[in-house]
Amino acid sequence: MPIRVFGVLLAALSLAATSAAADEGLWQRLREGGVGVLMRHATAPGTGDPASFTLGDCSTQRNLNEAGRAEARATGDAFRRNGVTDIAVLSSRWCRSSETAELMDLRPVEPHPPLDSFFAGRGDQAAQTAAMRQRIAGLSEGETEIYVTHQVNITALTDIFPRSGELIVVASDGRGGIEVLGRMGPFRR
Repeated sequence: MPIRVFGVLLAALSLAATSAAADEGLWQRLREGGVGVLMRHATAPGTGDPASFTLGDCSTQRNLNEAGRAEARATGDAFRRNGVTDIAVLSSRWCRSSETAELMDLRPVEPHPPLDSFFAGRGDQAAQTAAMRQRIAGLSEGETEIYVTHQVNITALTDIFPRSGELIVVASDGRGGIEVLGRMGPFRR
């Protein structure tokens, strides 16, 4: 094996080991509590929603495809495999978010309007973002919550543009803001 190829393989293995260690640190924080997990709903092809969008009518919304459903199940599997099962699950009322949360099969899902999308002026970005900052700040030690929501909501809170199904682990910074502890996923089967 040429030295150059060996070097590339060694670098790839080192990166994988570093990533696994970072993920284990995040799973440990989730087991300890006092943190939230912002999750962008699993894969739902397209952008936004049709003009005929109606809350509560999934036939008028952009929805998960089979890959997205598999991602949601794999995410729930990852939580169980890593011992994070004592967790509250809150979701946007948009079908792609609530279906993601349901398919994770962790706990009963609580619809939470501050997690609803405000893309294209559908909600109130400032009020929803403030409500989520306050909720995250109010997490007690030992308490962990997952928030299944949308890219725009996560970006407003963290300045991160997450991939579908990606998890952003956050905590209060103690000053009214949010500290990003790390990113994981999306998970695949």
